[in-house]
Amino acid sequence: MGFIVDIFNQVLYLPLFNALIWLYNIIPGNDLGIAIIILTVLIRFIFYPLSRKAIRSQKVMSELQPKIKEIQKKCKSKEEQMKQTMVLYKEHKINPVTGCLPILIQLPILLALYRVFFTGISDPEKLNNLYSFVAQPESLNVIFLGLIDLSEKSIFLALLAGFFQFVQSKMIMPKKSASQKQMKIGNIDFSSLMGQQMVYFMPLITIFIAWNLPAALPLYWVVVTVFGVVQQYFTKTLINQKI
Repeated sequence: MGFIVDIFNQVLYLPLFNALIWLYNIIPGNDLGIAIIILTVLIRFIFYPLSRKAIRSQKVMSELQPKIKEIQKKCKSKEEQMKQTMVLYKEHKINPVTGCLPILIQLPILLALYRVFFTGISDPEKLNNLYSFVAQPESLNVIFLGLIDLSEKSIFLALLAGFFQFVQSKMIMPKKSASQKQMKIGNIDFSSLMGQQMVYFMPLITIFIAWNLPAALPLYWVVVTVFGVVQQYFTKTLINQKI
């Protein structure tokens, strides 16, 4: 276990922590919040190709749902349903695993960033872990834009994180066709209903969690979500143009 923790620290935590302090040092005014925003955007740009593939895969799979339901009605056995569904995926050149891949890859980085923002900026002794080419600041200015203390809780950033989570959730939800809107009572699509409830439930969870964390983490959350909203909009626009 100690070996895994050591690899995690050397490969993810320390590089990200040093990158944050390096950005902090070169930013005029030494604003830690601006450094967090820049670091977050750089990481999102690095993972943009993976995210773009995931968005395309999600869009195509959403459009294939009527055909998948036809297969489920037509084929009685689960094995045959799976076989025909995989054939359908192959015809449209998509891999259902693609949608989960960015999340799986980014999860360790998210955990490392959590540690950077949660403990790195609150413990002065962590500055002793800087690389030789990264200058050690005398102290960290944790007041973002002169308004928000990133080491304390912020209801404003928590609410902002919840709002953008709601916007992103609404964008991800597939639009209903005319036939789906005219669905009869007693023929309820429970998966669709659950998805609609999560659109409102997830932002509330986001606000609750963000409200109980130092403001540096909700700030990161806001930047990630805003970047995701913008990326999703432009990626879907490009995909629709190709289609």
